[in-house]
Amino acid sequence: MIDKQNADGWIRRYHAADESPIRLVCLPHAGGSASFYFPMSQALAPAVDVLSVQYPGRQDRRHEPGITDIGVYADALTSALLPWADRPLALFGHSMGAVLAFEVTRRLERDHGITPVRVFASGRRSPSSFRPETVHLRDDDGIVAEMRELSGTQASILGNEEILRMVLPAIRSDYTAIENYRATPQDTVNTPITVLTGESDPRTSGEEAEAWEGHTLGGFDIHRFPGGHFFLAQHQAQILKIVSEELAAATRKG
Repeated sequence: MIDKQNADGWIRRYHAADESPIRLVCLPHAGGSASFYFPMSQALAPAVDVLSVQYPGRQDRRHEPGITDIGVYADALTSALLPWADRPLALFGHSMGAVLAFEVTRRLERDHGITPVRVFASGRRSPSSFRPETVHLRDDDGIVAEMRELSGTQASILGNEEILRMVLPAIRSDYTAIENYRATPQDTVNTPITVLTGESDPRTSGEEAEAWEGHTLGGFDIHRFPGGHFFLAQHQAQILKIVSEELAAATRKG
């Protein structure tokens, strides 16, 4: 019997779907929180049991230290997901979450013999497409400037000094983790990968998005959308349709 509260705190289950044949694990971007995926959970239930990941250092985990290494992140999250692997899993990650989805999938396959049905990699270049980035070394104002540029944080938060200072340590930790992440072209998974990318994303070129194909030995497809790094906010209906159709197809195959 799964511990629905998941004592270690990683999993949020906003719309429990106990009868669903499949689970979708949603991983937020750097600085993001589980609630980012509340609309997706609401839209997909009860056909899909959506698990939203809550990273340490924010919201109800704000008193926990942030994690500054993607490998440590992936190890901890893989362990947290094992109790939920009693039915097929898929993973959806945006930006840093896409890399985490890939690394968690590698660990599930390699260490536990679990092959997820699909990884949805949104708003992120392929694991081996390296760019030198140093946002994590900036002062607080420099990090806020990055957040404004990518438009991934609510304006109300950016304008609220008290809230902003509360979340900046978690954001810095996440940027430290993702900017120091390295993978090689030989790092692959057997799980099929669906890439979602913004055509004017300043952090991911079309070529870098397509390079995800080299990291899977399973199927691959890519969907391009008008917009920047947070294109998914403007294209929720289309993205939900893609996710729903892919998961329904995976369920039929199963």
